[in-house]
Amino acid sequence: MSLTVSILLRNSKSLRLSTVSGTFSSKSALRRIAILNGDIKKLSPAVQDFIEKSVNLCKPENVHICDGSNAENQHIINTMVKDGILESLPKMDNCWLARTDPADVARVESRTFVVTKRKQEAIPTPKSGIRGTLGNWMSMEQWKAAIQERFPGCMTGRTMYVIPYSMGPVGSPLSKIGIELTDSPYVAASMRVMTRMGSDVLDVLGNGEFTKCLHSVGSPLPLSRPLVNNWPCNPDKTIVTQCPETNEIVSFGSGYGGNSLLGKKAFALRIGSTIARKEGWLAEHMLIVGITNPQGVKRYIAAAFPSACGKTNLAMLTSTLPGYKVECVGDDIAWMRFDKNGVLRAINPENGFFGVAPGTNMETNPNAMKTCEKNTIFTNVAKTSDGGVFWEGMEKEVSPDVSITSWLGEEKWTKSSGRSAAHPNSRFCCPASQCPTIDPDWESADGVPISAILFGGRRPYGVPLVYESFSWRHGVFIGASVSSEATAAAEFKGRVIMHDPFAMRPFFGYNAGHYLEHWLSMEKPGRKLPKIFHVNWFRKNAKGGYLWPGFGDNIRVLDWILKRCEGEAVAQPSPIGLLPKPGSLNTDGLNDLDFNELFNLPQRFWQDEVKDLETYFSEQFGDDLPNKILAELQDLKKRISHLGSDY
Repeated sequence: MSLTVSILLRNSKSLRLSTVSGTFSSKSALRRIAILNGDIKKLSPAVQDFIEKSVNLCKPENVHICDGSNAENQHIINTMVKDGILESLPKMDNCWLARTDPADVARVESRTFVVTKRKQEAIPTPKSGIRGTLGNWMSMEQWKAAIQERFPGCMTGRTMYVIPYSMGPVGSPLSKIGIELTDSPYVAASMRVMTRMGSDVLDVLGNGEFTKCLHSVGSPLPLSRPLVNNWPCNPDKTIVTQCPETNEIVSFGSGYGGNSLLGKKAFALRIGSTIARKEGWLAEHMLIVGITNPQGVKRYIAAAFPSACGKTNLAMLTSTLPGYKVECVGDDIAWMRFDKNGVLRAINPENGFFGVAPGTNMETNPNAMKTCEKNTIFTNVAKTSDGGVFWEGMEKEVSPDVSITSWLGEEKWTKSSGRSAAHPNSRFCCPASQCPTIDPDWESADGVPISAILFGGRRPYGVPLVYESFSWRHGVFIGASVSSEATAAAEFKGRVIMHDPFAMRPFFGYNAGHYLEHWLSMEKPGRKLPKIFHVNWFRKNAKGGYLWPGFGDNIRVLDWILKRCEGEAVAQPSPIGLLPKPGSLNTDGLNDLDFNELFNLPQRFWQDEVKDLETYFSEQFGDDLPNKILAELQDLKKRISHLGSDY
């Protein structure tokens, strides 16, 4: 048993209670409890059974079956205002601010587990003596014990919200349905934004299959400890688990969105990727954006970057080049499937944006700022004395006579306080339909056709602005090799370069080596495979300044990528991939740009990169690394040896 799991299961009680979908008797549970909203009898037998067993386990005071209506949402918002969880932002239209317990501010990767019978199904076997970083495994028996330790009576005194939701457009053949049971009104309100939630989902579900999602903040009433910021949570017992075999997600102790909005990472990526593997499609941590060039040709791209590396900014890009139109389909997750004509088509399974606030402003991402002007739940941002919000990056947009209260409650905050006004991982949760550049086909049941796939991350040195893979197999290798500076979206601290294959390292739902095999298997006769690229907006010069302006000027890179999708001969070979030919990248108006430095390939850097990848693949993937990926690494090593001679 791993150290983490043993700590989580310390003092666990009897193993008699099985998982939520297990077999324990409670046929009279729903007859004894008040149903505040909805009709339990109209639910399918499977949904009724899930609710009944969960009620018996968690012991809520009452049950509210969500219908998704405006009136219901306002009631839930009013409940949170009354309880001090939310406060109104009167300067804005129907916007609200939540401040969490400072111990509950990010995803808890170290306490997130994939539950399977065999460990190798969930995670690769790392090299002996090496701690694996490609996910955490928990056995079925440990999972049952963890549930027994935490969930009995965990909702005492609270309302259980029943949230029927669709990941993807309701009724689309690409969509999937889940039912989340939670004692958090914050989750209920946020899921209404982030998913298609309500009665119409139950109508489509009928007697069909659904993913069971159980969540509790782990803070039954009466309280055993005082709340911080009126935010119920139980950080010492926090756990997030996904069990593909039973199609269940069970989360305890955290109210933070990444751990509690179970339609998001837990379903859309961890459970979603296991379903995708079984059914032959892809569930990915990718944005989807449509780009129309001045000639009127429109293409869609998908892009995978680790959290807080510019996905939302790229998805809502405002072009600095005239004649280009950029439209957003989604900023975080893509479900992609090849159609009968061999075209890879993608949907955004989400309904809203859960964006990182700091750094977002009218200069870097005006569309995001406009999107969250109304109907938005802000979390852990600062507030202004005139009833608005503030975070780092908004200094030019707040009047100097307005005072700021930090996310920690520090009134009249200033930079001299030594602490940030907003938490680095503070968020805005707003409907995607409010985005000024939302794509007209963003809810298409058939999805949109993908012409290119981008990978990238924060790489301050050595990695060029853009390069194209030599082949699909080489592109999968590039995705497997993604590295980036750690971000505030998880509990890591400091500026350290971390490997993040496919930007999925925290989100794999099954063995990452098998995941790479699944991607390789997409190459089949008759399929029109998208081109694959790597981009790096974050390369720095010797003085620590960025070499590339980024943001709206990233359209210049997308312009070159679109030319490649059209088959234009604007690329030249290099040891790492196809680079733009001199003059093929539109740099008009960028007078101080150092093109040579942007695309320089330092041999020592790339030799070290290859060594690092050899070590990483050997230590983390071991025998689960596909032979084709190892072959690509060896080919790269040979090409790097010729840097400065043949290239």
